[in-house]
Parts: sequence; C-alpha cells; structure tokens
Amino acid sequence: MVTKNTNTHSAVPDVSSAQLAVVLVRGFAKIPYFIEETFDRLHLHRKNICVIINDTPALHGMLLKIEDYITWGEVSPETVAQLVAKRGIVKNERLTDSKKKYSYRAFEYQSKKYFPYFYLNPPRKGFGRKGIKVAFAAGGALGYRGENINDLIMRML
Repeated sequence: MVTKNTNTHSAVPDVSSAQLAVVLVRGFAKIPYFIEETFDRLHLHRKNICVIINDTPALHGMLLKIEDYITWGEVSPETVAQLVAKRGIVKNERLTDSKKKYSYRAFEYQSKKYFPYFYLNPPRKGFGRKGIKVAFAAGGALGYRGENINDLIMRML
C-alpha cells in the first residue's frame, strides 16, 4: 500500500525572491583549487567586491565552502538601489556568444543589465573590532551577518 504524503512543509523554504549580498573580505593567496573555482563561479576575483545573488540552496553550499573568506547576508531593496546607482556598470555587450551556446551572466535591475559584481571601497571604521580573520558572531568580519550586511555595504560605498 502506498501512502500519499500530505505534509505541506518542504525541507527547503521558498526563498526565490530573497537576495543575498556577498562581499569578499580576505585575499585568496595559497588556497585550494576548489575554493578558487568557487570564487570564479561567484565572480569574486578581488577583495572588496560585492555580488548580489538569489537565495538558493545550491548557493548556500557554495557560501559555506568559502565562508572563511567572505561575509554575506540578506540585502534590502534600498541598499541594492544605492549600490546600482553608485557602483553599477551597465553591460552594453551581448549576453550570448555568437553561436548562442553560452549565455553571460548579468544582473538585471529596473530592466537594465549590469555586470554581476560591484567594486567597493574598504569600509569606513573597518570591518569589525577583531579583524578579518574572526567570524562575525565573535566580533569579526567573516561569515553570515544577516541584515547587518546593509550597514557594511553603505559604509563601503
């Protein structure tokens, strides 16, 4: 006898509309190749770069893999608007290759295409009282910071 599962709760919550801001805090000298590949996939190729990504379970795994080098959290729409206005670079290039086999990633905001990364300054008043080698929960700069990422991005603009 096969019973039908009537449980309406899923293991992964629906967070398709939520967006995360990821900022590279530390440099990546002498790191393993699989961590460097994760940086390439997220377009984090220099310190103080911010990328805005959609909140998906696959990206959570990537963030947990490189959490010793980045800080991230849920970004507000107001912060995204200021980030795009001050640091957004409009992407005037084509979005696919000539044979339509590969599509280039772009960040879309108000029907305009932007490069998926934003170059930022180092933050005013620093990252945290314990520096860039300690987790945010312990007073440092690394790892998940939730809504506090908005304050950090505003200090970096």
